[in-house]
Amino acid sequence: MASHCDGDSNPTGSSLKIPEIKFTKLFINGEFVDSVSGKTLDTFDPRTGEVIAKVSLGDAEDVDLAVKAARHAFDHGPWPRMSGSERGMIMMKFADLIQENSEEIAALDTVNGGKLFIFCKLIDIATASRTLRYYAGAADKIHGTVLKLSKGLQGYTLKEPIGVVGSIIPWNFPTAMFFMKTAPALAAGCTIILKPAEQTPLSALYYAHLAKLAGIPDGVLNVVNGYGCTTGAAISSHMDIDKVTFTGSTEVGRKIMMAAAASNLKPVSLELGGKSPLLIFDDADIDQAADIAFRGMFFNKGEICVASSRVFVQEGIYEKLEKKLVEKAKATVVGDPFDPKVHQGPQTDKKQFEKILSYIKKGKTEGATLLTGGNRVGQKGFYIEPTIFADVKDDMTIAKEEIFGPVLCLMKFKTMEEGIKRANNTTYGLAAGIITTNLNVANTVSRLIRAGVIWINCYTVFDMDCPYGEYKMSGFGRDFGLEALNQYLQVKSVVTPVLNSPWY
Repeated sequence: MASHCDGDSNPTGSSLKIPEIKFTKLFINGEFVDSVSGKTLDTFDPRTGEVIAKVSLGDAEDVDLAVKAARHAFDHGPWPRMSGSERGMIMMKFADLIQENSEEIAALDTVNGGKLFIFCKLIDIATASRTLRYYAGAADKIHGTVLKLSKGLQGYTLKEPIGVVGSIIPWNFPTAMFFMKTAPALAAGCTIILKPAEQTPLSALYYAHLAKLAGIPDGVLNVVNGYGCTTGAAISSHMDIDKVTFTGSTEVGRKIMMAAAASNLKPVSLELGGKSPLLIFDDADIDQAADIAFRGMFFNKGEICVASSRVFVQEGIYEKLEKKLVEKAKATVVGDPFDPKVHQGPQTDKKQFEKILSYIKKGKTEGATLLTGGNRVGQKGFYIEPTIFADVKDDMTIAKEEIFGPVLCLMKFKTMEEGIKRANNTTYGLAAGIITTNLNVANTVSRLIRAGVIWINCYTVFDMDCPYGEYKMSGFGRDFGLEALNQYLQVKSVVTPVLNSPWY
């Protein structure tokens, strides 16, 4: 049975649903193949910690085969030579196939990553289809400009696909991240080698299968499972990959930049860590503010890079808001993510589970007040109670480092100026939130917080047309919007003399 955050009952229940796992090999040049070494990688069910499948384990040799396939598809294949509308029609077919198989794909992300099944089906899978359709619609609208040059010259620009792209995605949103990276690259006419996180490879392999059915030519989309230190490193340093895009930790992002620079100086897009502030002012509606703050932190069990993990509340409403948040945490049902009554599933893997518990211990040791939560739920699987700390100081570990789990730091501030200063007191700059009814306060604070996306009276609100990116050590580059498409395009200028023209 599912469990409220109040004891040691087993949240997994007596009978667990395990979907059929059809695809476990690497996908290279349009075919599912074993790795060159023949080695496999265990993938786990976070509800129990038990192995549910063995997938082929790729390494540098497999990456090299995938790059050769992608390079041939780019240099000699039809994909970059199709009209944008032709590419768009195939991408639309891909989106249709995703919707037709949404139940099966959602089950894979649930059993492999601990995500809520109903959320995967209605939100993640639907977002994947929308992302494909958005960029499919943009594929035939890629064009350069005519240039007004000096006397005797005419010129124009071309926007051309950048080439072979290496994409390395994380485990917290395996479906959303797959299409945030591949959809704009496909629309641009690029070819791709994608490495899913070693914890959550199952849906990526299913998407490779659907891409083939949709008519995406062989070699255009390749999926290579593997570890970051081997497969990811091989992608980052490969001399025949033209661009790398990565979502993950700042530590790994640095290594990818170094490898890209040391190899062929390929451009890199990085979406890295966050420690995002949410500022709640005295004039906020208490119920609305509590809802936004709670969802901003505990959405997807806190495994989200934009999580509002630092909640700053103006002192006039602090006690009321604290009470509301604690009530919400205690009412949260933690359990089997296939159960529609459950609000929070297990953390994705054992390593992350143990890391979160170590941060909770650190918070208590450094003097923060534990208001609620702080314990594992049940004796099996990777379940953790929603956890809220008060009396958190800006120099405490839990206030500075990204926990990536269901742990909220609650802090009090007096003035707008203090709130802005403390919100910016971080090495990260991914996102921030503001809750106020005062338009002047909203405008002022949104301009002074250094973050890539600012949400006012809402949080974790994403849209295809809204670029999403980062400041400071949260990385650089943009996902979503046409800005994302432009990251996979090169601008080429063409200039020719105009002789004996009657006008210039």
